[in-house]
Amino acid sequence: MALTQEDAARRAAQDALDPITFEVLRNAFEYTCTRMTTIVQRTSFSPILADMLDFSNAIYDADLRLIGQAGNPVHLAAMQYSADASIQKFPIDQMQPGDVIVLNDPYQGGSHINDITFTMPIFFESELLGFAVSRGHWMDLGGGAAGGQAFGTHVASEGLRLPPTKLHENYIVREEILDIIVSNTRTPHFIRGDLQAHLGALRAAEAELQRLALRYGAASLAAGMNQVISYTEKIVRAAIEDVPDGVYVGEDYADTDGFTEERVPIKVTLTIAGSNITIDFDGSAPITKGAINSPMANTASAAFYSLQFFLAPHAPSNYGMLLPLELKLPDDCWLNAKWPAPVVGCTTLTSSKVTSAIWQALAKAIPERVTGSTFAECNWFVAATRDPAGNTDVFSDLPAGGWGGTPHGDGMSVTMDPLGNCMNMPAETAELLFPIEYESFELRQDSAGAGKYRGGLGAVFKVRFLCDAELSMETSRTLEGTPGANGGGRSAVQRSQKLGEDGASTVIGCINGDGDWINPLLAAHPFTYGEQFMFESTGGGGWGAAFERPAEMVLEDVLEEYISIKAAERQYGVVIEPKALTVDEDATRLLRNSAST
Repeated sequence: MALTQEDAARRAAQDALDPITFEVLRNAFEYTCTRMTTIVQRTSFSPILADMLDFSNAIYDADLRLIGQAGNPVHLAAMQYSADASIQKFPIDQMQPGDVIVLNDPYQGGSHINDITFTMPIFFESELLGFAVSRGHWMDLGGGAAGGQAFGTHVASEGLRLPPTKLHENYIVREEILDIIVSNTRTPHFIRGDLQAHLGALRAAEAELQRLALRYGAASLAAGMNQVISYTEKIVRAAIEDVPDGVYVGEDYADTDGFTEERVPIKVTLTIAGSNITIDFDGSAPITKGAINSPMANTASAAFYSLQFFLAPHAPSNYGMLLPLELKLPDDCWLNAKWPAPVVGCTTLTSSKVTSAIWQALAKAIPERVTGSTFAECNWFVAATRDPAGNTDVFSDLPAGGWGGTPHGDGMSVTMDPLGNCMNMPAETAELLFPIEYESFELRQDSAGAGKYRGGLGAVFKVRFLCDAELSMETSRTLEGTPGANGGGRSAVQRSQKLGEDGASTVIGCINGDGDWINPLLAAHPFTYGEQFMFESTGGGGWGAAFERPAEMVLEDVLEEYISIKAAERQYGVVIEPKALTVDEDATRLLRNSAST
C-alpha cells in the first residue's frame, strides 16, 4: 500500500501546508505516540511493560506509511512489516471501526514470539485516516522454557505463534481467541490487563487523529502526514551526503547458536552514494540450527536504527527515514530467517550484533564521529519461579552494560543497548512481585574497553531465589569483549555464575577457571532455594589509543574504582603509587615511552 517515492514527492508539492499548521500537526503526531506510551505504561499489568518499558506505539497514514513512533528502536521498521501483513490478510474494505488485528508470527512481520503487535484502522466520517499500532513484549507465550527461551531447533519450542488474526470487533475482544492465548502462557494473570493497555493506546491514537481531522479537516491531516515524511527524508538525505561516498565493511559475530562452538559471523557492506545507502549482508552465516536467527523485519529494524544514530537521530521518526536506505539480504542467511528456524534470540542478541557491525563499518567512513561499540547485548534472562506455597510466576530482567567511548568523552555506564529504550527491573518491584531478593547491582571494575576515551562500565548483578526456579538466559560477548574504535581497546568478557548458599561459585556461561568455555545460552537451568544468580555484564569499547589518555584522568578512574591500579599500568601505561594513590610521573613516562618505541 505504500506510495512510491515519486508519488509521495508529487503529493507533497500539491498539498503543502503553511509552516504553522505543519508544525502543529508534526508535534501532534509525536504527542499522539507519547500519549499511547503513557497509557500502556500506566495501565499494563506485567512489569516488563509497566516498569521495564519493553513496548512501542506508532501511527501510520492511510497508505500504511509510518508517521510517528515512540518506544524501542528495534520495533521501528518491524512494526511496518507487521502492519503490512495484517492489512494484507484483512483488507481495509473488510475492516470496521474497532477492529483490531493481532500478530506475532516472526515470518510475517514479527520478531521473536514474545513481541506481539496490534493493528487498528482509524476512521473519520467513514473515511480512513490511518492506523494505530501497538507492540509489546509479553512476559510469556508458552514454549519449552519460560519466556520462550527453550533455545531449541524449531520455532514451535518458543511458544504460541499467531498469524494475523482479528482479536477485536467493534472494540470488543473475541473471547474464543483470547482463550487460546490465555491457555498458552505461564502468566495468565497478566494477559487481560496487558491486552486492555494496548487497546487503550490504540483508542487514544484514534481519538487524537479524529480530533485533528475535526479541527483541520481530513485532507489537511493527510497532507500533514505526507509532508512530515518528506521533511524527515530531506534531513536524512542531507546527513548521508555529509558521509564520504564509498564502500565500507564491518563485521561482528555471535559467540554461538547454542549447538556449535563455532562463531556465527555477521558481515555488512555499506555502499554510500550521494544521498543513498545500500546495506548488504552478503557474507554473513547461513541460517543456524539454534535460536538466534533473525527474521527480515527484525534485521531491517536493527540496520535502520543503527544508521540513524549517526545520520539524523533528532529527525522525526517516520517513513522518510527509510526511503534513502536499501536493504539486501541473502536468501539463506541467519539474518533472513524462514520457517521453521528458531528465532527467540533475534531481538535481544542478533540485533545488537548488527548494530556493532554497522558501527564498525561507519567508523571507517566517519571515524571522527563514530563511537566504540556498546556492550552489544540485551542480556535478557527469564526465570520460572515456584514459591513454597506452590504459586508459579515468571520473573525477568535485562542487566545493562556500557556504551563505547566517544570522540569527545567516555562512554555511558550501565545503559540499555541501542536496540531498546527499556529499563532494568526496579529491585523494589521485583521483590514485591516475585520470590526473590536483589543482592547487588553495582558497577563492575575493569569492565570497560581502554582508550583515550574509555568505554562505559558494565555491572555486577546478583539475585537470590527464595524458591525453586528455572532460569533461561540469552547472552554473548563471552569469548571476546566489546571492540573499540580508532585504536580503542576491547572490554572484558561477560560471565554468568551460580552462587551456592555456602558462597561457592560455579560458572554456568563463559570461560571458567580452567579455561573451558561454557555455552552461555541457558535454557531452564535449575536453581534451588537460597542460590544466587550472578551476572557480570561488560562495558563498551574504547575510543582512541589508551596511552593518549591523560594520566590524571586515569588516576581519577582509579580513585573512583572504575579501574584497578593494575589495569591503569597494564592498559594505560600509568603507574600509580598504591599507598599515596598518586601518579608516579617518572615511571609513567618511562613505561609509555618504552611502549611507543
